[in-house]
Amino acid sequence: MAPTEHAAPGRLRAWMLEGLSDMGKAGGHQGPHAPPAPPAEGRPWYRVMCLTGVDYFSTLGYQPGIAALAAGLLSPVATVVLVIVTLAGALPVYRRVAEESPHGQGSIAMLERLLTFWKGKLFVLTLLGFAATDFLITITLSAADASTHLVENPNLNDALHDRQLLITMVLIALLGAVFLKGFLEAIGVAVALVATYLALNAVVVVAGLWHVATEGHVVTDWSGALTAEHGNVFVMIGVALIVFPKLALGLSGFETGVAVMPHVKGDPSDTEERPEGRIRGTKKLLTTAALIMSVFLITTSFITTLLIPADEFEEGGQANGRALAYLAHEYLGTVFGTVYDVSTIAILWFAGASAMAGLLNLMPRYLPRYGMAPHWARAVRPMVIVFTLIAFLVTWLFDADVDAQGGAYATGVLVLISSAAIAVTIAARKAGQRKWTIGFGVISVVFLYTTVVNVVERPDGVKIGACFIAGIMILSLVSRLARAFELRVTGVTLDPMAERFVRDIASRKIRFIANEPDKRDIAEYRDKIEQIRQDNDVAGPEDFVFVEVTVTDPSEFEAGLTVHGEVLHNRYRVLTLESSSIPNALAALLLHVRDATGSTPHIYFEWTEGNPFANFLRFFLFGQGEVAPVTREVLRVAEPDVTRRPRVHTG
Repeated sequence: MAPTEHAAPGRLRAWMLEGLSDMGKAGGHQGPHAPPAPPAEGRPWYRVMCLTGVDYFSTLGYQPGIAALAAGLLSPVATVVLVIVTLAGALPVYRRVAEESPHGQGSIAMLERLLTFWKGKLFVLTLLGFAATDFLITITLSAADASTHLVENPNLNDALHDRQLLITMVLIALLGAVFLKGFLEAIGVAVALVATYLALNAVVVVAGLWHVATEGHVVTDWSGALTAEHGNVFVMIGVALIVFPKLALGLSGFETGVAVMPHVKGDPSDTEERPEGRIRGTKKLLTTAALIMSVFLITTSFITTLLIPADEFEEGGQANGRALAYLAHEYLGTVFGTVYDVSTIAILWFAGASAMAGLLNLMPRYLPRYGMAPHWARAVRPMVIVFTLIAFLVTWLFDADVDAQGGAYATGVLVLISSAAIAVTIAARKAGQRKWTIGFGVISVVFLYTTVVNVVERPDGVKIGACFIAGIMILSLVSRLARAFELRVTGVTLDPMAERFVRDIASRKIRFIANEPDKRDIAEYRDKIEQIRQDNDVAGPEDFVFVEVTVTDPSEFEAGLTVHGEVLHNRYRVLTLESSSIPNALAALLLHVRDATGSTPHIYFEWTEGNPFANFLRFFLFGQGEVAPVTREVLRVAEPDVTRRPRVHTG
């Protein structure tokens, strides 16, 4: 099924599409149907952890300040609640997700299996919209926060004042440039940044704890104020539970931890179906990251609450959005504080790397397969450019304001975690694991509650998410329409009987009749042959082979084709196929027969009754309708050489 070869692509195009499955393969199938390129060699789980960690760990740059603003003196208690939810909720959920979707599709793939046809596709597109919200806002918000740290540095404030938008744009452009260079470079940069940032934070934490220990009155002042404000421990816990949703940004990073799973090095014995080594490595990645982050969240929340005056956390205060940087300058001097600022700026800038990696792994797995993106969307570099341009637009619309993007960020994170919790609950129930089902069910309720509270308090997050969903759906529909006549069968396989039919008729003129199966009695086939002969003025002695296509899931875009041969009523040869689209299946069969026999096949149709536009919609949505002209159009697109194109006859 090889279309005519085209000129070799130019240098720039070849570089842009490097890694695309069908790029530069002469004689390959048209569209994204050639065998995929060999997967890149994985990296140790702790190195990949650093890639997800630039997102997860970088929240230390602003999480203590968010906790202080949300909970005040209760910030350490509320942070303990966040850590409990992290270790007892999000971590077990995503460890199970890693088992269920070891190729990095995440909870979306798990939920995709529950729904079929177009409702399944629309559901997945909705979740992809929230995933895009989460990942893209991670890129823009982190870059904006990095530029905030840069602008607010005491040594640079005067020179960089009012240039935050420009600085944010430059940081996003640099991030895109790293991914255009190559993914392995991104992992290398992430390892260096995470190691440096965590080491500097450890120094700040130790220094902070030392000052708390040596200034004993700080603890007694805090505990006294806490008791005076909230009364008893039960009230404190209740308030901490109420404000917990405002701290939800501290949960970011789990979805990207699963999304970059394909880059985790597995065992030599791993198989494509069950990569046990990769799953085990990803679980170590998730657990280690959660434990490290939990320790830092509790300690940083404790020292910032006790050592920083409350008014400094407010807007305009020196600790607003940079609580740990405030302590670094206050207790460790200007030189260390500046080094800490540089490290914070670097990791916040590169926090978008894990989000970019998640986008590059997630979107090409779904949209091209649904026919809802150009086939070049499977290549890394064009998608990097697309996501970078979208990030520019979002940054410009929000004027690089961190607070304005916080609601959308939290909404995207919580929707994805809630969907993951629901997905693993369903998976545990199907597996007959009653205790796990109850446990995951409780976790799902907690995250759903958190999501609802966040949406009620910050509805702008849902509005922004809805814009991403609408954008994805509109672009997906346009792409599906643009690719409506693309040959999208990944391969054709004939069973022995079907091969026998093809070999037999290859000695004569190859004539097929497209038949919509009805009763499949002897009269149906006899009358069909007679009608085709009369409509097309075909001589009596000519013999035919019937082709019957049964539509399975019309919302699917590409799949393989298996052809079965059978003899009905001891005289009529029939090829039966199952496909998402009748015209595509017929066109793929004709091209396959042409290539296998070296002869040009002919196929005969009846004209379809009804309105042509309505028939086209039937084809677009349900895989059938105006079969004859659409089959011819698919063949025309797939085979530009008229002399080699199979013949279509309609009477």
